[in-house]
Amino acid sequence: MWLMSVLEPFTYGFMIKALVIAALVGGVCALISCYLILKGWSLMGDAISHAVLPGIVGAYLLHIPLGVGAFAAGLLNAAATGWIKDRSRIHEDSVMGVVFTGLMAIGLILVTKVSSNIHFMHILFGSLLGIERGDMIQAVVCSVVTLVVLIAKRKDILLYLFDKNHAQAVGLNVQAIHYLFLSLTALTIVASLQAAGILLTVAMLIIPGCIAYLLTDRLNRMLLISACSAVMSSLIGTYVSYYLNGATGACIILTESFFFACAMVFAPKYGMLAHRRAARKARLALA
Repeated sequence: MWLMSVLEPFTYGFMIKALVIAALVGGVCALISCYLILKGWSLMGDAISHAVLPGIVGAYLLHIPLGVGAFAAGLLNAAATGWIKDRSRIHEDSVMGVVFTGLMAIGLILVTKVSSNIHFMHILFGSLLGIERGDMIQAVVCSVVTLVVLIAKRKDILLYLFDKNHAQAVGLNVQAIHYLFLSLTALTIVASLQAAGILLTVAMLIIPGCIAYLLTDRLNRMLLISACSAVMSSLIGTYVSYYLNGATGACIILTESFFFACAMVFAPKYGMLAHRRAARKARLALA
Protein backbone atom coordinates (compact mmCIF):
# COMPACT_ATOMS: atom_id res chain seq x y z
CA MET A 1 0.00 0.00 0.00
CA TRP A 2 2.77 2.42 0.92
CA LEU A 3 4.57 1.62 -2.34
CA MET A 4 1.49 2.61 -4.36
CA SER A 5 1.36 5.87 -2.45
CA VAL A 6 5.05 6.55 -3.13
CA LEU A 7 4.68 5.81 -6.84
CA GLU A 8 1.37 7.63 -7.24
CA PRO A 9 2.86 10.84 -8.75
CA PHE A 10 4.45 8.81 -11.56
CA THR A 11 1.05 7.58 -12.72
CA TYR A 12 0.11 11.05 -13.94
CA GLY A 13 1.31 12.41 -17.26
CA PHE A 14 1.59 15.98 -15.99
CA MET A 15 3.99 14.86 -13.25
CA ILE A 16 6.24 13.04 -15.72
CA LYS A 17 6.37 16.14 -17.93
CA ALA A 18 7.06 18.36 -14.93
CA LEU A 19 9.90 16.13 -13.70
CA VAL A 20 11.57 16.03 -17.12
CA ILE A 21 11.34 19.79 -17.72
CA ALA A 22 12.43 20.60 -14.16
CA ALA A 23 15.52 18.38 -14.46
CA LEU A 24 16.46 19.79 -17.89
CA VAL A 25 16.01 23.43 -16.92
CA GLY A 26 17.67 22.92 -13.54
CA GLY A 27 20.73 21.33 -15.13
CA VAL A 28 21.20 24.12 -17.67
CA CYS A 29 20.72 26.81 -15.00
CA ALA A 30 23.37 25.06 -12.92
CA LEU A 31 25.96 25.24 -15.71
CA ILE A 32 25.37 28.96 -16.25
CA SER A 33 25.41 29.38 -12.47
CA CYS A 34 29.03 28.20 -12.22
CA TYR A 35 30.26 30.85 -14.64
CA LEU A 36 28.20 33.59 -12.97
CA ILE A 37 29.55 32.69 -9.52
CA LEU A 38 33.18 32.45 -10.63
CA LYS A 39 32.97 35.77 -12.48
CA GLY A 40 31.14 37.45 -9.59
CA TRP A 41 28.14 38.18 -11.80
CA SER A 42 25.41 36.65 -9.67
CA LEU A 43 23.61 40.00 -9.72
CA MET A 44 23.54 39.84 -13.53
CA GLY A 45 21.30 36.77 -13.38
CA ASP A 46 19.12 38.58 -10.85
CA ALA A 47 18.95 41.67 -13.06
CA ILE A 48 18.03 39.85 -16.27
CA SER A 49 15.44 37.70 -14.46
CA HIS A 50 13.61 40.73 -13.12
CA ALA A 51 13.95 42.73 -16.33
CA VAL A 52 12.06 40.25 -18.54
CA LEU A 53 8.61 41.19 -17.17
CA PRO A 54 7.99 44.19 -19.49
CA GLY A 55 9.12 42.04 -22.42
CA ILE A 56 6.53 39.40 -21.53
CA VAL A 57 3.71 41.94 -21.34
CA GLY A 58 4.90 43.60 -24.54
CA ALA A 59 4.96 40.24 -26.32
CA TYR A 60 1.37 39.61 -25.25
CA LEU A 61 0.28 42.99 -26.62
CA LEU A 62 2.08 42.31 -29.92
CA HIS A 63 0.66 38.76 -30.14
CA ILE A 64 4.08 37.13 -30.35
CA PRO A 65 5.48 34.28 -28.19
CA LEU A 66 6.10 35.44 -24.63
CA GLY A 67 9.55 33.87 -24.67
CA VAL A 68 10.60 36.15 -27.53
CA GLY A 69 9.60 39.23 -25.54
CA ALA A 70 11.34 37.94 -22.41
CA PHE A 71 14.54 37.23 -24.34
CA ALA A 72 14.49 40.68 -25.97
CA ALA A 73 13.96 42.39 -22.61
CA GLY A 74 16.84 40.41 -21.11
CA LEU A 75 19.16 41.52 -23.90
CA LEU A 76 17.95 45.11 -23.54
CA ASN A 77 18.80 44.99 -19.84
CA ALA A 78 22.31 43.67 -20.55
CA ALA A 79 22.94 46.19 -23.34
CA ALA A 80 21.66 49.13 -21.29
CA THR A 81 23.82 48.08 -18.35
CA GLY A 82 26.93 47.94 -20.53
CA TRP A 83 26.14 51.25 -22.24
CA ILE A 84 25.66 53.15 -18.97
CA LYS A 85 28.71 51.52 -17.36
CA ASP A 86 30.96 52.57 -20.26
CA ARG A 87 29.75 56.17 -20.07
CA SER A 88 29.68 56.83 -16.34
CA ARG A 89 31.78 56.37 -13.22
CA ILE A 90 29.13 54.16 -11.59
CA HIS A 91 30.19 50.60 -10.78
CA GLU A 92 28.64 47.79 -12.81
CA ASP A 93 26.61 46.21 -9.99
CA SER A 94 25.04 49.58 -9.17
CA VAL A 95 24.16 50.11 -12.84
CA MET A 96 22.52 46.68 -12.91
CA GLY A 97 20.38 47.64 -9.93
CA VAL A 98 19.27 50.87 -11.58
CA VAL A 99 18.41 49.27 -14.93
CA PHE A 100 16.62 46.13 -13.76
CA THR A 101 14.53 47.90 -11.11
CA GLY A 102 13.46 50.42 -13.74
CA LEU A 103 12.46 47.70 -16.20
CA MET A 104 10.74 45.73 -13.45
CA ALA A 105 8.74 48.82 -12.48
CA ILE A 106 7.68 49.32 -16.11
CA GLY A 107 6.59 45.68 -16.23
CA LEU A 108 4.52 45.96 -13.05
CA ILE A 109 2.76 49.06 -14.35
CA LEU A 110 1.98 47.31 -17.64
CA VAL A 111 0.63 44.27 -15.79
CA THR A 112 -1.87 46.43 -13.89
CA LYS A 113 -3.00 48.13 -17.10
CA VAL A 114 -3.30 45.09 -19.36
CA SER A 115 -6.40 42.92 -19.24
CA SER A 116 -5.57 39.39 -20.37
CA ASN A 117 -6.21 35.71 -19.78
CA ILE A 118 -2.54 35.23 -18.90
CA HIS A 119 -1.85 34.46 -15.26
CA PHE A 120 1.04 36.82 -14.62
CA MET A 121 1.40 35.36 -11.12
CA HIS A 122 2.45 32.11 -12.82
CA ILE A 123 5.13 34.05 -14.68
CA LEU A 124 6.36 35.54 -11.41
CA PHE A 125 6.29 32.34 -9.37
CA GLY A 126 6.11 29.53 -11.93
CA SER A 127 3.49 26.88 -12.71
CA LEU A 128 5.43 23.77 -13.62
CA LEU A 129 2.67 21.24 -12.91
CA GLY A 130 0.37 23.07 -15.31
CA ILE A 131 2.93 23.46 -18.09
CA GLU A 132 1.42 23.43 -21.58
CA ARG A 133 2.81 21.91 -24.76
CA GLY A 134 3.99 25.25 -26.16
CA ASP A 135 5.82 26.11 -22.95
CA MET A 136 7.42 22.66 -22.89
CA ILE A 137 8.73 23.10 -26.43
CA GLN A 138 10.04 26.55 -25.53
CA ALA A 139 11.83 25.24 -22.44
CA VAL A 140 13.39 22.30 -24.31
CA VAL A 141 14.52 24.39 -27.30
CA CYS A 142 16.00 27.16 -25.12
CA SER A 143 17.76 24.65 -22.86
CA VAL A 144 19.21 22.61 -25.73
CA VAL A 145 20.40 25.69 -27.65
CA THR A 146 22.03 27.08 -24.50
CA LEU A 147 23.71 23.75 -23.75
CA VAL A 148 25.02 23.29 -27.31
CA VAL A 149 26.42 26.82 -27.58
CA LEU A 150 27.90 26.65 -24.09
CA ILE A 151 29.75 23.44 -24.96
CA ALA A 152 30.86 24.70 -28.39
CA LYS A 153 32.16 28.03 -27.07
CA ARG A 154 33.26 26.78 -23.64
CA LYS A 155 36.96 27.60 -24.02
CA ASP A 156 36.36 31.08 -25.45
CA ILE A 157 33.85 31.96 -22.73
CA LEU A 158 36.13 30.57 -20.04
CA LEU A 159 39.12 32.57 -21.27
CA TYR A 160 37.07 35.76 -21.50
CA LEU A 161 35.56 35.40 -18.03
CA PHE A 162 38.86 34.68 -16.28
CA ASP A 163 41.35 36.75 -18.29
CA LYS A 164 39.76 39.32 -20.57
CA ASN A 165 43.09 40.91 -21.52
CA HIS A 166 44.60 37.58 -22.55
CA ALA A 167 41.48 36.73 -24.56
CA GLN A 168 41.83 40.02 -26.39
CA ALA A 169 45.54 39.43 -26.96
CA VAL A 170 44.97 36.07 -28.65
CA GLY A 171 42.48 37.62 -31.06
CA LEU A 172 39.12 36.83 -29.50
CA ASN A 173 36.28 39.32 -29.97
CA VAL A 174 35.66 39.91 -26.26
CA GLN A 175 32.68 42.18 -26.90
CA ALA A 176 30.97 39.47 -28.95
CA ILE A 177 31.74 36.81 -26.32
CA HIS A 178 30.42 39.12 -23.59
CA TYR A 179 27.06 39.51 -25.28
CA LEU A 180 27.00 35.85 -26.30
CA PHE A 181 27.27 34.81 -22.66
CA LEU A 182 24.61 37.32 -21.60
CA SER A 183 22.38 36.00 -24.40
CA LEU A 184 22.83 32.46 -23.08
CA THR A 185 21.92 33.68 -19.60
CA ALA A 186 18.79 35.38 -20.96
CA LEU A 187 17.88 32.23 -22.92
CA THR A 188 18.29 30.12 -19.78
CA ILE A 189 15.98 32.47 -17.90
CA VAL A 190 13.38 32.19 -20.67
CA ALA A 191 13.58 28.39 -20.36
CA SER A 192 13.11 28.65 -16.58
CA LEU A 193 10.10 30.97 -16.58
CA GLN A 194 7.49 28.22 -16.52
CA ALA A 195 9.46 26.03 -14.11
CA ALA A 196 10.28 28.54 -11.39
CA GLY A 197 9.00 31.92 -12.52
CA ILE A 198 10.90 35.18 -12.68
CA LEU A 199 11.54 35.55 -8.96
CA LEU A 200 12.69 32.01 -8.18
CA THR A 201 14.83 31.70 -11.32
CA VAL A 202 17.34 33.95 -9.55
CA ALA A 203 17.94 31.22 -6.97
CA MET A 204 18.30 28.55 -9.68
CA LEU A 205 21.06 30.67 -11.24
CA ILE A 206 22.94 31.16 -7.98
CA ILE A 207 22.53 28.30 -5.50
CA PRO A 208 23.86 25.33 -7.58
CA GLY A 209 27.07 27.20 -8.40
CA CYS A 210 27.52 28.14 -4.75
CA ILE A 211 27.09 24.51 -3.68
CA ALA A 212 29.71 23.32 -6.14
CA TYR A 213 32.07 26.20 -5.29
CA LEU A 214 32.13 25.03 -1.67
CA LEU A 215 32.93 21.45 -2.65
CA THR A 216 35.69 21.72 -5.26
CA ASP A 217 38.40 23.94 -6.73
CA ARG A 218 38.29 22.44 -10.24
CA LEU A 219 35.97 23.82 -12.91
CA ASN A 220 35.02 20.50 -14.52
CA ARG A 221 34.09 19.02 -11.15
CA MET A 222 32.29 22.22 -10.26
CA LEU A 223 30.14 22.00 -13.40
CA LEU A 224 29.36 18.34 -12.69
CA ILE A 225 28.52 18.87 -9.01
CA SER A 226 26.43 21.93 -9.79
CA ALA A 227 24.44 20.13 -12.48
CA CYS A 228 23.90 17.02 -10.33
CA SER A 229 22.74 19.03 -7.31
CA ALA A 230 20.37 21.07 -9.47
CA VAL A 231 18.86 18.03 -11.20
CA MET A 232 18.41 16.23 -7.87
CA SER A 233 16.84 19.34 -6.33
CA SER A 234 14.50 19.72 -9.30
CA LEU A 235 13.35 16.10 -9.15
CA ILE A 236 12.96 16.01 -5.36
CA GLY A 237 11.30 19.44 -5.20
CA THR A 238 8.81 18.59 -7.95
CA TYR A 239 8.00 15.24 -6.32
CA VAL A 240 7.52 16.77 -2.86
CA SER A 241 5.34 19.59 -4.23
CA TYR A 242 2.79 16.97 -5.36
CA TYR A 243 2.18 15.87 -1.77
CA LEU A 244 2.47 19.32 -0.22
CA ASN A 245 0.18 20.81 -2.87
CA GLY A 246 2.58 23.76 -2.85
CA ALA A 247 4.36 25.89 -5.42
CA THR A 248 6.72 23.61 -7.34
CA GLY A 249 9.35 26.30 -7.91
CA ALA A 250 9.45 27.11 -4.20
CA CYS A 251 9.87 23.42 -3.30
CA ILE A 252 12.77 23.13 -5.76
CA ILE A 253 14.48 26.18 -4.30
CA LEU A 254 13.98 24.92 -0.72
CA THR A 255 15.59 21.61 -1.71
CA GLU A 256 18.54 23.44 -3.26
CA SER A 257 18.82 25.57 -0.12
CA PHE A 258 18.95 22.41 1.99
CA PHE A 259 21.79 21.04 -0.16
CA PHE A 260 23.59 24.37 0.17
CA ALA A 261 23.25 24.26 3.96
CA CYS A 262 24.70 20.73 3.98
CA ALA A 263 27.61 21.85 1.79
CA MET A 264 28.15 24.88 4.00
CA VAL A 265 28.49 22.69 7.07
CA PHE A 266 30.10 19.49 5.73
CA ALA A 267 32.26 20.60 2.76
CA PRO A 268 35.62 18.81 3.31
CA LYS A 269 37.78 21.88 2.69
CA TYR A 270 35.60 24.99 2.97
CA GLY A 271 32.79 23.83 5.28
CA MET A 272 32.17 25.12 8.78
CA LEU A 273 33.31 21.86 10.37
CA ALA A 274 36.49 21.89 8.28
CA HIS A 275 37.25 25.44 9.40
CA ARG A 276 36.63 24.44 13.01
CA ARG A 277 39.00 21.47 12.70
CA ALA A 278 41.65 23.68 11.09
CA ALA A 279 41.32 26.25 13.87
CA ARG A 280 41.63 23.53 16.51
CA LYS A 281 44.79 22.16 14.88
CA ALA A 282 46.27 25.65 14.73
CA ARG A 283 45.62 26.18 18.44
CA LEU A 284 47.17 22.81 19.30
CA ALA A 285 50.22 23.61 17.18
CA LEU A 286 50.74 26.86 19.08
CA ALA A 287 50.24 25.22 22.48
